[in-house]
Amino acid sequence: MNFFRRLDAWSEKQQVMWVFLLRCILGLLLWVKGFSFVSHTPELEALIAGSRFTEQAHWLAGYVTWSHLFGGAMIMLGLLTRIAVLIQLPVLIGAVFFVHAANGIMNVDAQLGLSVLVLVLLVFFLLAGGGTYSMDWYIKRKFL
Repeated sequence: MNFFRRLDAWSEKQQVMWVFLLRCILGLLLWVKGFSFVSHTPELEALIAGSRFTEQAHWLAGYVTWSHLFGGAMIMLGLLTRIAVLIQLPVLIGAVFFVHAANGIMNVDAQLGLSVLVLVLLVFFLLAGGGTYSMDWYIKRKFL
């Protein structure tokens, strides 16, 4: 637990406005992608069915859609940021290693590049947290 307190103290000192903007852009990107999945659910299910998760394609499509919608909004606000990131991580790990790997990981694909970038940013915000300009920071300072 001491490691996480030191990590939290370090991240609060290092946070600047660009990290806040990066978190908001990441959350907005996930939120918009969630809306895109709502309107293109059959295509998402077909994409998942093309991987090794054919049996669970319908359930996974719902999980991906709703985790992007709610997780993206929570990341944008900085509300329970680390929990929202933890909810997003299985989706992006699955996208990078299972869905894109089925199509060939060495293919040059913009979606693969975007998925890897989002995965890296999610890992960063898992470690750094919501930052100074977040609902997490406000709640922690106001009520704890």
